[in-house]
Amino acid sequence: MEEQVILVDEEDVPKGQMGKMEAHEKGVLHRAFSVFIFNSKCELLLQQRALGKYHSAGLWTNTCCSHPRIGESNIHAASRRLEEEMGMRCELNYLFKFTYKAVFEDGLTEHEVDHVFFGMSDELPVINHDEVETFKYMDLVALADDIAINPERYTPWLRICFDKVIAHPSIARIKNGHTA
Repeated sequence: MEEQVILVDEEDVPKGQMGKMEAHEKGVLHRAFSVFIFNSKCELLLQQRALGKYHSAGLWTNTCCSHPRIGESNIHAASRRLEEEMGMRCELNYLFKFTYKAVFEDGLTEHEVDHVFFGMSDELPVINHDEVETFKYMDLVALADDIAINPERYTPWLRICFDKVIAHPSIARIKNGHTA
């Protein structure tokens, strides 16, 4: 059975469900999440999306991202997917949500209310190669510079929310050597 996404309105109120591919073909607004894992050096763990992904294949993005299942909380979905994609577990904390719409060359559209979570871990990922091509840790200044110079290497959602993530007070505390 095809994975279902939760359709929502602009206020993130559920309005039904739809198959994931159909939602991306029609560009309807649905719920998603993004996870940002930082190590003790305040480097961000990035993944390169698997080359076989249905969109954004081979692009670099945040640690993991996906869609919650029907009846699943966003935090549970984010934790589940972190383990499925990156083979990692760590405490996740909520940062914020944002809405975006990105149209891809293949005609698919991501139109999401994206809930953003972060965590801290020095654990090395054990990646799921169906989802992730490879990974790397990157200094936040170097990453910001590379996104500005080479935006085509990164997913739209990472480009859209990265500045807001690193400016968030919780992440500022990490950058200054304090815990969240």
